[in-house]
Amino acid sequence: MTTPERRGQQLVLLTLALLAAAAAAMASEKRAEKPYALIFGTVYSGDYRPAYGVRVKIRRADQKKAHWELYSDHQGEFAQRVPAGAADYIVWAEPEDKHPPKAEAKVHIENDERVDVSLHLSK
Repeated sequence: MTTPERRGQQLVLLTLALLAAAAAAMASEKRAEKPYALIFGTVYSGDYRPAYGVRVKIRRADQKKAHWELYSDHQGEFAQRVPAGAADYIVWAEPEDKHPPKAEAKVHIENDERVDVSLHLSK
C-alpha cells in the first residue's frame, strides 16, 4: 500500500515530468527550421537508364569549387538542400571512368522551392 506521503511524492514527480515535457515541446517549436530550397535530380547513362553511384557536384554559379558532393542512388536520383533565396547553381555529374564527358546543368533558385534537373551522360 502507498502512504499519503509516498502518493504526494509520486504526484510531485509526475507534475515535474509533465512540465519538463511541455517545456521541451515549446523549445522545439521555437527552433523552427530555416527555409531551404531543394535541388532534386536524376542521372541517366548513355543508354537512357538511371545511373547508380555517379558522383554529383553542386556549386554556386559565382564560385569555382563545388560546395556539395553526393552520389546518385539506385534509381539514379539525388537531392541536395541549398539556402533559400535567389541564386544560380551549376550541377554536374562525373562518372567514375571519366571516359564519357561529364553532364552539366544550370539551376536557378528563386525562393524556398524544389527544382528538378536531369543529367544525361554521353555514350
